[in-house]
Amino acid sequence: MSNTPVTPKKRNYERWVALLVLAVFLILWEILSDFKLISTLFFPSPSTIMITFWEMLVGGKIISNLAISLGRVVVGVVAGLVPGVILGLAMGWSKRVRNIFDPFIAATNPIPKLAIFPLIMIIFGIGEASKIVAIAITTFFPMLINSMAGVRQLNPVFFEVAQNYGANRWKTFTRVVLPGSLPMILAGFRIAFSLAFIITIAVELLTANSGLGVLIWFSWETLQTDNLYATLLVISVVGYLINYGLAKFSYYLTPWYFRSKKDVN
Repeated sequence: MSNTPVTPKKRNYERWVALLVLAVFLILWEILSDFKLISTLFFPSPSTIMITFWEMLVGGKIISNLAISLGRVVVGVVAGLVPGVILGLAMGWSKRVRNIFDPFIAATNPIPKLAIFPLIMIIFGIGEASKIVAIAITTFFPMLINSMAGVRQLNPVFFEVAQNYGANRWKTFTRVVLPGSLPMILAGFRIAFSLAFIITIAVELLTANSGLGVLIWFSWETLQTDNLYATLLVISVVGYLINYGLAKFSYYLTPWYFRSKKDVN
């Protein structure tokens, strides 16, 4: 990999190339669909998808279901984030805590969260609670792992300096542990939010009666593939905007971290 810094001019050039590739792909798709060279049932033209998207947007179908899905995501993320960060920081700071919980985390993290959703429904019912719990569990693990890694990557010199200045455990936590691990915590937050959005759509496909996942399922059942693609477009755009917003938020909270990193290609 080259360590040559990426100049703004080169970065803009790469973005324009990416947009050009996307435009060529959409134009080719439109032509193939218009001339019936591909099945319009399974691959409706981009223009048809955009018209359907606009009709669903104006009709309120997209907004109402998107609001429900994002509401579940936010509640589930908060429910999983708080315990994940707390336990992760504790495991990173204390070897004893890490030795106690690490085997359990290592054993349960690889389990697909969707695979235990039937068990979650047995315990919490088929209502909103089971969906929130599934989202929270999905959020919990990346937040814990990144929080723990954030503490463990700190230079031991920082702790020695804090100790030499007579800092107690609370001051060490607030002045060393939390600021030093914050970039990794925020990186975990971006991952957790994306995974939470994915699992939300998945559980809505299974049990919900509202949300973006329900729109996808109903579109599939009725073979309204233009509605399906329009919903997928909404998910893609919202996912991109959320990721972009969280990236800007991370830069705002930890500018010292990003300014210390050289942007390389």
